Amino acid sequence: MKIILLVVGRTVETWLKNGIDNYVSRLGHFVPFEMQVIPELKNTKSMDTLTQKQKEGELILKSFQTGDHIVLLDDKGAHYTSEELATWVDKRTMQSNKRVVFVIGGPYGFSKEVYAKANEKLSLSKMTFSHQMVRLIFVEQLYRAYTIIKGIPYHHI
Repeated sequence: MKIILLVVGRTVETWLKNGIDNYVSRLGHFVPFEMQVIPELKNTKSMDTLTQKQKEGELILKSFQTGDHIVLLDDKGAHYTSEELATWVDKRTMQSNKRVVFVIGGPYGFSKEVYAKANEKLSLSKMTFSHQMVRLIFVEQLYRAYTIIKGIPYHHI
């Protein structure tokens, strides 16, 4: 199984890039992991929210492959503790999907077509974080999940 983190737009802040790179490197010890970036749309100031979500959605949908298990990081998704996420990851790893694709959308969320294609939705918190911050939080939590699964002393209860 391979894990893909699909994001819209590049990470701008250097400190976030450094943190993300750190956890992506650590994840490589446990699972094939890749972060894929969909380029930001141009001229979004002239687009309404719905149009922007539609155009981003088209690019997101093109990134999926047959057999992908698609998980949207969405505020209306399931809430897990770190231990519950580890159990979910472990269970998903045991299944035969070739890729699990986690998707962080643009600033206005996902188009209805992307929602329709998703297998699951996952929320990292009831709080709202910037899309840039969610990337770091997610890769850290995924790393934490693998350390819980492997019994490595990173997570403290």
